[in-house]
Amino acid sequence: IEKASFNSVFLSVPSGSRPRLEDAAPRIIEHPSDLIVSKGEPATLNCKAEGRPTPTVEWYKDGERVETDREDPRSHRMLLPSGSLFFLRIVHGRRSKPDEGVYVCVARNYLGEAVSRNASLEVAILRDDFRQTPSDVVVAAGEPAVMECIPPRGHPEPTISWKRNNIRVNDRDERITIRGGKLMISNTRKSDAGMYVCVGTNMVGEKDSDPAELVVFERPVFTKQPVNQVVLADDTVEFFCEVHGDPTPTVRWRREEGELPRGRFEIRSDNSLRLSQVRAEDEGTYTCVSENSVGKAEASGTLQVHVSCLHVFSIRLLFLTKISPTSSSSYLLLYFPSVPLFHRPPSFASVAFRSEEES
Repeated sequence: IEKASFNSVFLSVPSGSRPRLEDAAPRIIEHPSDLIVSKGEPATLNCKAEGRPTPTVEWYKDGERVETDREDPRSHRMLLPSGSLFFLRIVHGRRSKPDEGVYVCVARNYLGEAVSRNASLEVAILRDDFRQTPSDVVVAAGEPAVMECIPPRGHPEPTISWKRNNIRVNDRDERITIRGGKLMISNTRKSDAGMYVCVGTNMVGEKDSDPAELVVFERPVFTKQPVNQVVLADDTVEFFCEVHGDPTPTVRWRREEGELPRGRFEIRSDNSLRLSQVRAEDEGTYTCVSENSVGKAEASGTLQVHVSCLHVFSIRLLFLTKISPTSSSSYLLLYFPSVPLFHRPPSFASVAFRSEEES
């Protein structure tokens, strides 16, 4: 292998001869470009030169001449008629990297030489291990969710995308943003739940992270709420309360004014509250309280109890007198009822009577 320096153009004219007028020194008309190539893949470094006579072309890597199939038929490097250098496959290992480096092509004839621009050949890599894998996330519906990963080391630097349940996440959804290694979902929905995988990609291929689960819980939401009710004493009343959520919410009842009526209430399998033989003292606000791990909801209904009056079929008269001598319709009446008139003292009463003299 020869060491070479390409800082000048030289002339080498055979002794006793002169250059012909139509002859020309070499000139590079197509320079090689930088390449990033996957291990085991073919690659070509282009180089084209002109001159008269037609120049010969040689390649140098990191200052050393490259051996091609013209010197060794078994070589995986081929010098093409155009002057380009073709690699049947890129050889690259952890300890040996014979193809990676900085290349130049040199075109020569008897009038001189021309040297191309430098071109680097780099081997693309994509390691196996993610530097950070995504973690499971639990949110309530409507909250933002963020998953984060750092892809394996690679060259070129891997880009990141995400898959949900093996389907590529569509970041055209205005709620979804993929920036750097972060997947951000605003205003999460139940339908966003699933298994998420971070995907690192470069020209070598793709690497998938271990999956992470996004769990989207739902706060309790009432589908049926208690309503205000007005009933008569001794009636049975029922307050309904239906709720859904994930996890399944618990349901309990409370009365704002104190305890639930002891011995006269029942919480049924559908979470409704039944009160039997209601009394005036049962009046108040009854609240259904629903709760799960991500939220709490309350809904209330009021109860009013009207005490009904009973007709008195007979009374024992104790005292009757006119309130005013000039009044023919206002009397003071004292009586003893044969059955209870009211469950609580009435604010007024209407009584019809007649005297024996009137028959």
